[in-house]
Amino acid sequence: MAKKIIISRTDSIGDVVLTLPMTGAIKKELPDSQIIFLGRNYVKPIVDTSVHVDDFLSWDEIESLPKKEKLHHLKSINADIIIHVFPNKKIARLAAKAKIPLRIGTSHRTYHWLNCNKLISLGRKNSDLHESQLNMQLLSPLGIKTDYKPNEIPDLYGLEKLPFLPGNFRSILSKEKPNVILHPTSKGSAREWGFDNFGQLIDLISKETNIIVSGTKEDALIMADFLQKYGDKINDLAGKMNLETFIALIAESDFLIAASTGPLHIAAALGIRAIGIYAPMRPIHPERWGPMGRLAEVLVLDKECDLCKKSTECECIRSISAESVKDKIIDG
Repeated sequence: MAKKIIISRTDSIGDVVLTLPMTGAIKKELPDSQIIFLGRNYVKPIVDTSVHVDDFLSWDEIESLPKKEKLHHLKSINADIIIHVFPNKKIARLAAKAKIPLRIGTSHRTYHWLNCNKLISLGRKNSDLHESQLNMQLLSPLGIKTDYKPNEIPDLYGLEKLPFLPGNFRSILSKEKPNVILHPTSKGSAREWGFDNFGQLIDLISKETNIIVSGTKEDALIMADFLQKYGDKINDLAGKMNLETFIALIAESDFLIAASTGPLHIAAALGIRAIGIYAPMRPIHPERWGPMGRLAEVLVLDKECDLCKKSTECECIRSISAESVKDKIIDG
């Protein structure tokens, strides 16, 4: 009998991208199952690109409903299984009240002991596994393969339903030079490489590549001086695209350079040259959070980074040279 499975991950874009391989793993062994992704509205465009996801369930909409309607809405889905990939107390309680038959969560949350009937011992912080591999462990109660190796993960995203790239954005892409997207900011989700380094990189590659700078509207304000300084060498698209358009643009570009951010993981999942710049610091190191893609790679210093743990500034990541990134683009 086909199962209706809710994958619950209500956090950020990068986390969601690294959760999507779970859907490919399920469909690989349970092809008749129906997968519903429970997430925030802003991640819907990336979830919608996966051929493995059958429906999107908006947590923003459910959360805004009156208490009784929340329960009625979740019950009406008639799910057989819910997997709490990102722990959320409200969702765990609601799923238990809705009497979803199999409710899977990690054993490290007290409210999962009260609201889940299948607990997986999963310590993420000190694990040597990648985030995408850790997510797979939550599939063990389904009796399917969970021990995927890093080189197997890229085959499981299923990002095949790509959105259309409007003509005004398509015209920015070059047919003669490699198209390189630079995403300098991380909105605090990662240690950053810094505007100075990105500026040096622009100077090094501007003649041989077509450079596009991306970011949100908030990022555009933060980057205002940077964007003005390099305006004659870049295509400034910061704050000018929605996520759908950005996904389409990434898919048709050649490189994306960023720290550990959502766009980096999107680029890796789409199979372009995603180059991540990382700090060698647990638990934010690339072994845990690196981009997982056939053409993805990282630059990280081989050293201890303990002095940077109490600061958002990180000399270890800042000391990665623009020249080393340029070599990946021009000579790599």
